[in-house]
Amino acid sequence: MEIALDYVMHYAGLWYKWGGDNPGGFDCSGLVIEYLKAAGKLPRKFDATAQHLWDLYSDAQVEKPYRGCLVMWDNASKTKIIHVEIMLNEVLALGASGGGSKTLTHADALKDNAYIKVRNVYSRSNIHGFVDPWKKIS
Repeated sequence: MEIALDYVMHYAGLWYKWGGDNPGGFDCSGLVIEYLKAAGKLPRKFDATAQHLWDLYSDAQVEKPYRGCLVMWDNASKTKIIHVEIMLNEVLALGASGGGSKTLTHADALKDNAYIKVRNVYSRSNIHGFVDPWKKIS
């Protein structure tokens, strides 16, 4: 896990790209999938949304966040997982955020302040839960 975290931390500052799943730009699930692939937790050709990641790891929920687990947010009606990030400690997470479906270019990301960044997970409402993909038996 630590090697995978070190690896994705190098992407901090990279621009957010809707649907992005490579160093040319990541969206939230693309960055998390890159993290999990780097550690061999997912197959090389795997792709998924934040909702799919929740569905995959919901049986590995943890009560409190810690380094290496994932945090997931839902929409206001709590019917869909819409965002995922990687916990760096009990409060801070690394995630691709700030963009949306219209964030497709670096210029869009600059306008929207959409980058891979570290932030306090409690600065955003609608935390759905935390999961530990390292507890899940693949």
